[in-house]
Amino acid sequence: MNIAGRFRHHSRMAYSAFMDYREVLVTGGTGFVGTHVCRALIARGFLPRLLVRPESEGRIPADVREKGRVTLGDATDRESVENAVQGTTAVVHLVGIIREFPARGITFERLHVAATRNVVDAAARWNIPRLVHMSALGARAGGATGYFDSKGRAEEYVRQSGLSWTVFRPSVIFGPGDQFLNELGRILSKAPFIPVPGDGRYRLQPVFVGDVAKGFADALLRPETEGRTFEVGGPEQLTYGELLDRLAACTGCRARKIHIPLSILRPAVRRLERFEKFPLTTDQLEMLLAGNVCDNGPFYSAFRFAPLPLSTYLSGGKAVLGVR
Repeated sequence: MNIAGRFRHHSRMAYSAFMDYREVLVTGGTGFVGTHVCRALIARGFLPRLLVRPESEGRIPADVREKGRVTLGDATDRESVENAVQGTTAVVHLVGIIREFPARGITFERLHVAATRNVVDAAARWNIPRLVHMSALGARAGGATGYFDSKGRAEEYVRQSGLSWTVFRPSVIFGPGDQFLNELGRILSKAPFIPVPGDGRYRLQPVFVGDVAKGFADALLRPETEGRTFEVGGPEQLTYGELLDRLAACTGCRARKIHIPLSILRPAVRRLERFEKFPLTTDQLEMLLAGNVCDNGPFYSAFRFAPLPLSTYLSGGKAVLGVR
């Protein structure tokens, strides 16, 4: 065998050994859901390769950093995504935001639509066949909010990609470090009252982050989940008011609710949402009022486990929620 032949032979051997790691590119791996997904991947024998912005390296937990790899880059930059995807066996795409900050270039169009196109195109170019994509319950192209519209258009691009895809559409996700139930728990424990938009009867279906992470990791092991979209919610549907009562009981305080008429709240939010420290946007308000529930049967049937009710997780109180 000549020198060129020996080089090609050893290169193929090295590549095969590299692929034995079952390396999976994870975008958004430093976030709340991403951290749990990386741990679930590691538990199943995968090696997560995190695409991480340089300033976000410090957000990677030590246990994930020890068992994974880090590639510096940004999902909104096509070249860095193409560099990151090479040599992996699958992509788990989690990048997303719940609020825009246009002055800083943080928009739904850029983070949801453009980033998803970059990931899909890079996977197709480098023959990475498997893609697991994070969407959102209620996503629909042309939806009532910019969030739902951008998530819906990203979904459509995934479905038309020709890849073996699975899409997850979770309801409100909770667990240690979440920015919804934890924030509500903090307000309940410290403030004399908690504001409730409108009548508080709109329904939510909170799902534990560990259950969501299980779905993402197990999808890579279940070919029968390819080409399917799963709505993911917990086993209980609660009104917003009922959820506040549950959280109050968990934190050992009363839910002193002050109902704010929507005729007052909507114009106030429109005026104040331009300030970054104001905690609510028009999009977020309308998504809350629309409710966030689903038929979760297909998800739990496909992944063959039964979720525990929210009250079981909350029985751990501050330890489960992470409320301080």
